[in-house]
Amino acid sequence: MPHQREDIELALPEQLKHLRIPLIGSPLFIISNPELVLAQCKAGIVGSFPALNAREKEGEEIELDKWLTRITEELDAHNQANPDTPAAPYAVNQIVHKSNARLERDVEICVKHKVPVWITSLGAQPWVYEAAHSVGAIVLHDIINDMFARKAIDKGADGLIAVAAGAGGHAGALSPMALIQEIREWFDGPVYLSGAIAKGDSILASQAMGADGGYAGSIFIATEEANAQPGYKEMITQNGASDIVYSNLFTGVWGNYLKPSVAAAGMDPDALERSDPSAMNFASAGESKAKKWKDIWGSGQGIGVVRDIRPTAQVVDQLAREYEAAQHRLADTLGWPGLAKAAE
Repeated sequence: MPHQREDIELALPEQLKHLRIPLIGSPLFIISNPELVLAQCKAGIVGSFPALNAREKEGEEIELDKWLTRITEELDAHNQANPDTPAAPYAVNQIVHKSNARLERDVEICVKHKVPVWITSLGAQPWVYEAAHSVGAIVLHDIINDMFARKAIDKGADGLIAVAAGAGGHAGALSPMALIQEIREWFDGPVYLSGAIAKGDSILASQAMGADGGYAGSIFIATEEANAQPGYKEMITQNGASDIVYSNLFTGVWGNYLKPSVAAAGMDPDALERSDPSAMNFASAGESKAKKWKDIWGSGQGIGVVRDIRPTAQVVDQLAREYEAAQHRLADTLGWPGLAKAAE
């Protein structure tokens, strides 16, 4: 029997139910800002940002505190004005790695604001999960293989982001089918699939594989709200899967990047050296090869469908139309009345 959408919603925590479409906008380093997160949430999908994007100079007000205050107040106002179409919840991404000197402080701020969804990366720490749970939040941990998935759940994560081949930025190398298949052998909690999710068809395909929905970032780079350089947005609209290179040179972690941006920085994208994993650096934008976040632009393989720069709301509208059309197409092709009903 097909996995019915009603069953998926019943199995999910409250924060992830009742989304317009089952999609989380992934946290994009530098790019995800309050404007993008608010637009995603108001459009009906989970919007997210890395805590490290909220930067401040020494002695200044804590920017993360200001961001969370603004997001909470604007979403509350939206929900009061639109009780029949409330906004989706938002999420904050924490880099749980020794290089993140702000982690403890940022966790305290997220507890203060009762952030509803936490996304953790590059480290599974029970104390972070306990902090989130203390205010009723859920935590999704991103992983690239089954071993890391098991560790995260064992340490207290509520769900997983399965980062498969083709995802933007830091990405795994496994087929999404293999990765979801292995996780679903033992875990029945929330799982969202990352890896070239750029159409409503892909979101439905992620559910067919056993995930609860998709996790997409690259398609939101070319939006009006995104904090990306104009040239970056244009490059997203002009390239496709064959224009992506998989490398660990820039941060010490394997990830996908736009070849034209690598070439523009004076390197041959087809002859990149390997980096020492001990040189991991996620928050810098300096001039060494491992710190070129402002010059080397990350992207997933799904950008071939992105052809113009639009408001985020229009992007979500299109994804929703595609998702519904894919449901009807499968219902007609396979004769599944339950799927046709879910698409209504």
